Amino acid sequence: MVNSPASDNTTTANHWDIFCVVVDNYGDIGVTWRLAKQLVDEYQIEINLWVDDLHSFAHILPQLDPNRIKQQFSGVNIIHWSKRSIIDFTPGALLIEAFACELPSIIINQLVALKQSNPPQVPLWINLEYLSAEDWVEGCHALPSLQSTGLKKYFYFPGFTPKTGGLICEANLLQQRDSWQQNPQHKLALFTQLGINNIAAEDYVMSLFSYETDSIGVLIDYFVQKTKTSHILVPQGKSLASIAKHLSCSVEELIKQRHFQLDNVHIHVLPMTDQHGYDRLLWSCDFNIVRGEDSFLRAQWAGKPFIWHIYPQEDDYHLIKLRAFIKIYCDNLAPEIANEWAELNLAFNQDDLTKVVEHWQSIDFQYLPLLEHAKKWPIDALNGADLASRLVRFVKNS
Repeated sequence: MVNSPASDNTTTANHWDIFCVVVDNYGDIGVTWRLAKQLVDEYQIEINLWVDDLHSFAHILPQLDPNRIKQQFSGVNIIHWSKRSIIDFTPGALLIEAFACELPSIIINQLVALKQSNPPQVPLWINLEYLSAEDWVEGCHALPSLQSTGLKKYFYFPGFTPKTGGLICEANLLQQRDSWQQNPQHKLALFTQLGINNIAAEDYVMSLFSYETDSIGVLIDYFVQKTKTSHILVPQGKSLASIAKHLSCSVEELIKQRHFQLDNVHIHVLPMTDQHGYDRLLWSCDFNIVRGEDSFLRAQWAGKPFIWHIYPQEDDYHLIKLRAFIKIYCDNLAPEIANEWAELNLAFNQDDLTKVVEHWQSIDFQYLPLLEHAKKWPIDALNGADLASRLVRFVKNS
């Protein structure tokens, strides 16, 4: 990985700019960072990634210097988005406003002036929306919206069907995953690298990267009652508060001790890792509990059963989004398995603790067909083209 200052003169007329406001620590920046890397690596597009919070970004890119205005990693020019740095903004071929983050007025004014003086040089302006499986996404994807300034902005919706913007997935990702999973020594070596030396090949291993929920506690108790040794691997994040509550200790104590044991259940607190390491963690577990958009999608590419702990929204709108995804994910699943997996996800997201245990127990008995479905799902979800390739094609045809 290259670490170097980004020169003030690196931009060209064909470069792309991606603007990201870091929300909820890792979700938005996780998505834009993956997209930026893929566009550079697979399409040789020069990318300027403007990020307002480099300290949070550094959790998934440890080599990043939060105090530097410009630097480069994986070929991407990373720029701290501030009043000082934005003065040097030079429009390129495409401007991506990630997740409605709102461009600063100085850039909007610059684009308006450019439209008046040299219209062909105005960059294509896209608002990259959040991923959704809802039916209405197809009808709204790639629609233009005329702004009050006279500028035109397109709304780009990632999605699971051919009529949407697709999903972020690097060209060789699934091949790398298969190669990793075919050799059990890979996951054991990863666990050792993470400082975990007591996982046997036959043990049950689950990763946990969720929001706070009491559902975590009832699952821990459920695993305690089983005879098989279980390991819960927990990257540092919001789920630690729920574990600490269940264990009657502090989050600080959890992080300091790093390993707790309750009978045959081992809870391991992991340090934050880069995206490369997190992918391999998901590949190495039997089951993954994930949150947000980035880890949600990477859990699907891992080809393992999972729970999606979706971010709560007003009027329980998040449950509508969850049900929309469940509908398409379960399309080719046997009805009895689909129902149990769907009800498990809904119960986990609604803190219905009795049903969490009930449906998890049913999933335990149907793990192998659920695993087989999880392996096949990525091919169906990609629909022949990923987000980056569809985005490049959209820009070319616009």
